[in-house]
Amino acid sequence: MTGVDRARVEAAVAELLAAIGEDTARPGLRETPARVADAYEEFFAGVGADPLEPLRDTIPVGDVEPELVIVRDLEFRSVCEHHLLPFLGRAHLAYLPAEKVVGLGRLPRLVDVLAARPQLQERLTEQIADALMEALEPRGVVVVLDAQHQCVTTRGARQVHSTTVTVASRGVLDDPVRRAEVITLIGTAA
Repeated sequence: MTGVDRARVEAAVAELLAAIGEDTARPGLRETPARVADAYEEFFAGVGADPLEPLRDTIPVGDVEPELVIVRDLEFRSVCEHHLLPFLGRAHLAYLPAEKVVGLGRLPRLVDVLAARPQLQERLTEQIADALMEALEPRGVVVVLDAQHQCVTTRGARQVHSTTVTVASRGVLDDPVRRAEVITLIGTAA
């Protein structure tokens, strides 16, 4: 359960609609405050949630020294904290395990928890990398996010085809040559 106060969200949305000159009693808007509260419960479900929780159930690698693990094209949605407009994108996560790995389905959950709060893409990228380092203690991590921001595509500059790419690297994968190798692998078509 999130910390979203539905009554306050509904009241704020009704006030916002009135502030832009709309009639909040008209049929098309009557249910809008409740619909926005529903959306906010989903959009901000990560507020207060522990991002490390999905990574707690690790698997020891035993005697092998695993090679690089890359999970590409994890779709995510977040909300820009500057304009409260969505940004949508793909996350690419790579880590070089040391003594433990995690089930691959856990990685999208990590992204979802951290993305489901008011965010900056730059911070989200760093938070994902830090969570992977803390939970898995790998030899290195690279996180690449590529997202389209509605605050850029629908207002202001209105650059409808632009995306923003952010990168965070840690450990041995922070080396420019190794990071470039990982980014090349992320970009390689399957």
